[in-house]
Amino acid sequence: MDRGRTFWERLADDVDLASEPLPGQPIVELAGEHRVLIENHLGVKAYSRESILVKVKFGCICVCGSGLELARMTREQLLIRGKIDSVALQRRG
Repeated sequence: MDRGRTFWERLADDVDLASEPLPGQPIVELAGEHRVLIENHLGVKAYSRESILVKVKFGCICVCGSGLELARMTREQLLIRGKIDSVALQRRG
C-alpha cells in the first residue's frame, strides 16, 4: 500500500507530477564546479573548508571540495561556493 508516503507524494503520483518538486522537498542545483544552491534546507549540521553538511527533510546533503564557503544563507536558500568535488545525499535510517 502507500505506507510511509506523504499526502503530497501520493497526490503527485495520482496526477502525474512526479517530475515536479513537491512542497517542502529540497532542491539542489549544481552550477558548474564552483557553486551549489540548496533550497528548502533545515540548516547546517557541519561546516569546514572541505565539506559542508546541510540538513534536509529526509537526511543530509554533503557537499565536498576545497575552499568551500557559505556565500549566502536564508531561511529558504543556501548558496555554497568553492571547488566542488561531490554532492551526495545521506538518507536517515
